[in-house]
Order: sequence, then C-alpha cells, then structure tokens
Amino acid sequence: MSLPAVLQNLSLPVIGSPMFIASGPALVAAQCKAGIVGSFPALNARPAAELDVWLTQLQAELAAYQAEHPHAKVGPIAVNQIVHQSNDRLAHDVEMCVKHRVPIIISSLRAPPKEMMDAIHSYGGIVLHDVISIRHAEKALEAGVDGLILVASGAGGHAGPLSPFALVGEVRKFYSGTIALSGAIATGDAILAAQAMGADLAYIGSRWLATKESNVDEAYRQAIVDSSANDIVYTNLFTGIHGNYLKKSIVNAGLDPDNLPEADKNKMNFGSGASGAKAWRDIWGAGQGVGLMDDVPTVAAMVDRLQAEYQAARRRLAL
Repeated sequence: MSLPAVLQNLSLPVIGSPMFIASGPALVAAQCKAGIVGSFPALNARPAAELDVWLTQLQAELAAYQAEHPHAKVGPIAVNQIVHQSNDRLAHDVEMCVKHRVPIIISSLRAPPKEMMDAIHSYGGIVLHDVISIRHAEKALEAGVDGLILVASGAGGHAGPLSPFALVGEVRKFYSGTIALSGAIATGDAILAAQAMGADLAYIGSRWLATKESNVDEAYRQAIVDSSANDIVYTNLFTGIHGNYLKKSIVNAGLDPDNLPEADKNKMNFGSGASGAKAWRDIWGAGQGVGLMDDVPTVAAMVDRLQAEYQAARRRLAL
C-alpha cells in the first residue's frame, strides 16, 4: 500500500516525534525545513489559546520558506493529541487543528473517537495513532486511523516492552497500511533497518533533544550527550505509564533509580508523579539510543548526517 500523499515527498522517511516541553515552534520549523515531518504535542502550547498562535506562525514561516526555496522539500506539520479523560483541552485543540487544516494528527493513549476522526478527515487530514501492543493496534484500526506508530522497546518517553522485530512483524500479518516505527532510532542506517523489517517510516525523538533548536535547557542536552543505553531507566512512576528516562535526572530528583516503586496505572497523570518530581521538566525522557548521540548539531546538520548515513547503508546493502 502506498503512503498517504502528505508523506510521499520527504527528504528522509522520518517523522520527528512530538516531545513534551522539548518540541516547540523552533524545532518543528527546523524539522519541516529540513524535509521531514515536524511535530509537537498540542499541550506544549500554553495556555490553550497559544495553539492558534503557534500554528499561525508556523504555517506562515513555512510558506515563506517554500516561496523563497521553491525546489526545497518542506515537510508537513503534525500535532499530537492526548486522547484521555485527563486532557480537558482535547475538543479545543482538535478544533484549532481543524481550523488550520493540520495535515497530520498523531493521537496517543486511546483510539480517537469518531467525531475527532470525522473532523480531521473532513479537510483531508490523516490520523496516525501510536501503539505499544497488538491489541492497541487492532483497536486503533477499528477506529479508522490512517496509520500506526509502533512504539517499541527502547523508545524515549512512554514506550512499550516489545522488540521492534516482533511488533512490526506481527502487525504486518494483518495490516498493510502506513507504519512508522519508534525505538532507539538515532542513525541513518537504523532508518533503513526500520524499513527493511517492514515499517514505512522511522519515528525519531531523542536525537532531536540534543540539537540547538530543542526547547530544553543545557543540562538536559549535555546529559543526552554524556549518557549511554545503561543510563536509561524504564518505569511508570512519573506518569502512571511505563516510559524511559535518563538516570541522571532521577538521581537529581533525590530518587534511587535502581529502587523505584511502581505507580498506580489507574492514576495516570502528566504533571507531578508519585515522586513529586515533574515529568519531562525534572525527569528527562530519553531513549536507549542516547549512546549514539555525541554532539549538539543544528537540525539541518543532523538531517544531512542522517541522509548521508542512510544512503551509505543503502549502498552497502546493494546487491
């Protein structure tokens, strides 16, 4: 099955995943100008009225850039919507996305309701839903989503426990549509590997944390550069959902990363967790690919590097 039209003219088969706090207008604009999908969580725009402002500014900036560079590949904007009862902004944020005809919506946690799907489809937008299990994938497809984001073991932030080989392989047994894969993808050859195992696109998050345009402080950037896969802790303590976090930030919060209690998954939250530390701000999300991140380039330089690595990997495997 061919990709939706909005995903067919990218410089690389990559979606920059939406990251709480870190994904702001500067990062998204840079990703889109580099020819990949740039995304951000709607909840990053605070207060709620700021979402309208962000989308207006981003669309104007990207339109101006395309006019100045008519032959450049400019990636589309995607907005992440948290479909959960704790998100009292969902209806407002979807309305703003419909107003701006945002081409890609990334839904998370629960399958999007019919009214949300109908609103996005009304102007030709598509909905990609992130999942960590076969059951979640099946439920999302029943809801009519246009593609799946498979969040496999090793992905930064909220992540599942399954190997990408198992997750992609099982989903491909019953689904031939668009799949993006997430899970410690930090190099161009890993993008090609994702395609080789059956995904259409790579869904990359943590690599953008250590770029000049990410909306994080210097301590967070440096912690990414200094860390390896052994410095990633998988826990549900901070939001009620299992995710991967940098050990250094857990230690800085006064906690023992080797002896963290389990949180009550029925008390899901996106602010201060059971520890009192605030997820994403105090407790830093990151994936197991951090050991491959040794510098802090611009987004444009990073995409150029990924492109070179991707093409080199293709040449190595050419028969």
